[in-house]
Parts: sequence; C-alpha cells; structure tokens
Amino acid sequence: INAEYMGLKLNGGLGTSMGLEKAKSLLKVKGEDTFLDFIAKQILHLKKVHNHPLKFMLMNSFSTSDDTKQYLSKYAEFSNDPNLELLQHKAPKVNAATLEPASWAPNADLEWCPPGHGDLFAALSGSGRLDQLLADGVEYLFVSNSDNLGATLDLRILTFFAQSKAPMLMEVCERTEADKKGGHLAQTSEGLILRESAQCPKEDEPAFQDITKHRFFNTNNLWFHLPALKQVMDSFGGILPLPLIRNSKTVDPRDASSTAVYQLETAMGAAIASLSGSQALVVPRLRFAPVKTCTDLFVLRSDAYVVTEDLRLVVDPELTAAPVVELDSKLYKLVDKLETLTPLGVPSLKGCSRLKVSGPVKFSANVVIEGEVEISNAAAEVLEVKGNLKDQKLS
Repeated sequence: INAEYMGLKLNGGLGTSMGLEKAKSLLKVKGEDTFLDFIAKQILHLKKVHNHPLKFMLMNSFSTSDDTKQYLSKYAEFSNDPNLELLQHKAPKVNAATLEPASWAPNADLEWCPPGHGDLFAALSGSGRLDQLLADGVEYLFVSNSDNLGATLDLRILTFFAQSKAPMLMEVCERTEADKKGGHLAQTSEGLILRESAQCPKEDEPAFQDITKHRFFNTNNLWFHLPALKQVMDSFGGILPLPLIRNSKTVDPRDASSTAVYQLETAMGAAIASLSGSQALVVPRLRFAPVKTCTDLFVLRSDAYVVTEDLRLVVDPELTAAPVVELDSKLYKLVDKLETLTPLGVPSLKGCSRLKVSGPVKFSANVVIEGEVEISNAAAEVLEVKGNLKDQKLS
C-alpha cells in the first residue's frame, strides 16, 4: 500500500467499574508490563518490521492525560512527540433527579466525565488534527481500545480496506452466549447500524440478545478513510451525527450511595450509519481480548494467554478456548480486592476449562487449576488454596 496510515488508541477510560482512579492502561497485565508498555512495544515492533515511520496517537481524557504522558516518558520515541496526544472533551454529569449539571462538593472533578469514544470525531476536527493529518498525507486511521491488546495495525486488513474504497471498516466477531448482552451490528434498509444495549428497550431484550438473529458484535477495532470522513463531517457542518447514549451511574463511582447521575455519551462505532457504504469484516477472536472486568484481568494475567512475537496477547494456541472464570462479584469486582485473591500471582489456568470462586479466598504461589474446579468458602476467614486442583469442588 502506498498511502500513509496511522494508529490511534482510545485511552480515555479510568476503569471506574473496576475501582480505578487512574488510567486503566496503567494496570499491569503480564509481569511488570502494563497495557501502555504493550502498546508502545507493539508500535515500535511494527516500525521495525515494516521499516515505516508509523504515526501513532493516543486519545486521552482529562483524567488520563497526565498519568499517561508521564508513564510513556520512559520511551524516547514517544516522550518527544508533540502530536502523541489527542485530548477528549469533557461533559458535565447530569443529576438524574433534576436533569441539571451534577454538583459534588467532596470532589468537584467528579462532576465531569468524558463523553464516550464517539467524541473522537469532534476532537479530531475541533483540535485541527484532522486537517493536519490530511495535509501530511495520512489517508487511513486505525482505531482500537487501549485495553484490547489483540488489536494491532494489520497491513492485510488495511490493504483489504483500501481496495474496498469504503469510508469505514468495522471489525466484528461472531457472537456467543457470553456476548449476548453486548452491542451488535444490525442491517436496515439504509445500511449497517450499531445497536448498544443501553439503547435497547426492555421489551426488545430477548430479540436483542438472540445470537442467531444478530450474529456479530463490534470489536471497536475500526478503520477510517480520512478524506471520506472529512467530506461527510463537512456536509454536516463539521460534526458527525451520532445517537446519544444515556448511562446511569453515581457521581462518585466508588460510592454507590452518592448522587444518581446520567452520563451522556456517544459510541464511535455508531458512525457506521453516518458513513454511507461502510463495511464490516469478520475477524477471529485473536483480535479481541479486552479487559472490562477483574475476571477478564485475572484470566489475561494467567498462562491461558501468551505473548506473540509481534507482542499481542492471545489465548494460547494449544487451547481451544479461554477458560470460563466466575469470580465472586461482591468480593472481587475491584482491582485492589483482586490483588488480595492473587498476592503471589494468578494460578495456572492453561488446563482449566471452568473455574468458579465464591467467598474469601487466597491463592498460594504456583497453584495449578485443571478441568472444572469450584472453590467456595462460606466462612469469614480467608481460605488459602495450595497445590494442584483438578475436576473438584473445594470448600
């Protein structure tokens, strides 16, 4: 491919649902390496292998900007790049009772939130970055989540996208029972649309979750043809029309008793309905390994996931699928609580098909889980798990 291309990682999330107060990408994933380490090393690897001065950007939020830039300063290639950061806008949280901007005296910073990754288009346009990229000859932009280390800039997909002449390409995976509550791709008479669970009426939930009817979900690995994006945005007065999503939260994510608020967001993938002629490409699960919960992190840190030569994190090729893990949601929903479960490291899950943990538990060093294992502890005192467990129930 002769055209210029670049990668962008969405890095605005704090991981508040996991109890974090800093960039989620600063979580350690394998050994001492964080998501940001993997992202940096992936980019450097691509530059070296393809002998290409690959441009790269991070879309940070006001909450993640300082931490991220400080952390990446250890990489000379990124610390001196004035164009590394694209900053998201911020929006006021809305008081659910009054529908006015929420106020929170204990910490005024919590009155604000990022407006979702759909803000990418407004941020690119409003900052002048879109015009600058086009002036620099950049035609193609690959965007993915910073917590998805399976998503790298794949030149085979870029070549397919360029030859398709589509304005946008969405990577999708086939839905399974585990994905049924997430958003999915749908077809209307006018083309493709993205439907998010927050947009689904209660009475439509059974149909929404029918994986035989709606077979594909959005990985949020998206490719854009920037000249086409610019043309459509100009036709709408410099914006891209996207449906608004209303998320119900509390003003302090760590305090369930704090004021109920709405966070108004847009989804980047919803652009598929605004960019006529957009296409979807079914990709293998290898390109989708996100971390949305502490359970996801637990599995990713285990030996069920391996690091590839090009520094992606994928399910061990010797396994048919990742193990199904269910951690006690009351005890291990937050990262600091997960650390109490695995103070000496995550057990080996390479031979595990299913693991369920209930009650206060602590894994010793070098624990091996095989087959289907259930660990339950009804007592208040922590149960310490040692050695090898295979196809058994421990209580």
